[in-house]
Amino acid sequence: MIKLGTFNLNNLFSRFNFKASINQLQQGGTVSFSFNSPDVRVTQFMGRLIKPQPAAKTKKIADRITDVMDVDVLAVQEVENIDILREFNEKNLGGLYPYRVLIEGNDPRFIDVGLLSKYPIGAVTSFQLAEHDEAPGKTVFGRDLVEIEILDMKRNKVLFTVFNTHLKSHFGDDDNNGAGKQKNDTRRRRQAEAICEIVGKRMNKNARYAIVGDMNDPPDAAPLQALHRIDGRNMVDALTNPTEIGAMRDETNPDDNPTTTAWTHRFKASGQAPEHHLFDHIWLSPKLADKFQGSFIARRKTLGGDGSDHDPAWVELNL
Repeated sequence: MIKLGTFNLNNLFSRFNFKASINQLQQGGTVSFSFNSPDVRVTQFMGRLIKPQPAAKTKKIADRITDVMDVDVLAVQEVENIDILREFNEKNLGGLYPYRVLIEGNDPRFIDVGLLSKYPIGAVTSFQLAEHDEAPGKTVFGRDLVEIEILDMKRNKVLFTVFNTHLKSHFGDDDNNGAGKQKNDTRRRRQAEAICEIVGKRMNKNARYAIVGDMNDPPDAAPLQALHRIDGRNMVDALTNPTEIGAMRDETNPDDNPTTTAWTHRFKASGQAPEHHLFDHIWLSPKLADKFQGSFIARRKTLGGDGSDHDPAWVELNL
């Protein structure tokens, strides 16, 4: 039995980043930094220095992985670089995963997709330079789509292939009287269609593969329809009826509790009822779905999330 999961680690950045911000500079002014240690560096996005995840939150995320999930193969999102992923594995996960991979992608905020595995990793391919026909000359993935082969312990054969991604967020949906949402939806549609085209060309009809990651939309959303069928093959949404591990309940407002187990992301606007959506997906090819034994979501204990605003999900595969 092999367990395959996905988890948005929520800004797993270097602990050396500065907790500060640059809000405004005088025109023509300059800012300079000097350091005595080569380990210290500045990571900045849109005039603000990016802060690392507080150690307490990082520990909560790690505890959910080690104490609740303990999956064999874990696709992750929102990780700054491979060094941070290695450090997280060694210091926070106790070296649980001997195999790790991350390729720097396109995101200006430096949030990349990666993978941790107890099984050997084979070929790794990035599609960060892929384009969509509607926007030639422009990369379609704001982060990346990474193809990763998972090998058996003897490295004799490929057990299955993982396609890990992180699609366009809803940031800016409210801009320009709804035009922002249309723009974001279009970007996710193009990304889903690009995934469909790439995977359809890369995988034959008998291939075992999974498409996983933070899709920033539920499976039935219009922008993601391309994921349902690839190269004439019906993909299987493995998280239609997942088993909850633990429970998240709003005791103060019980009417706000979700009515389904199929959700990984909770968002509550001020004065509004919370929304619960399945943003984190695990799609299985027909041949891999034949090995499907069950799916699970590790439920947060607090309404805001335990270290991440996403709950991790995984499937069990009889391989």
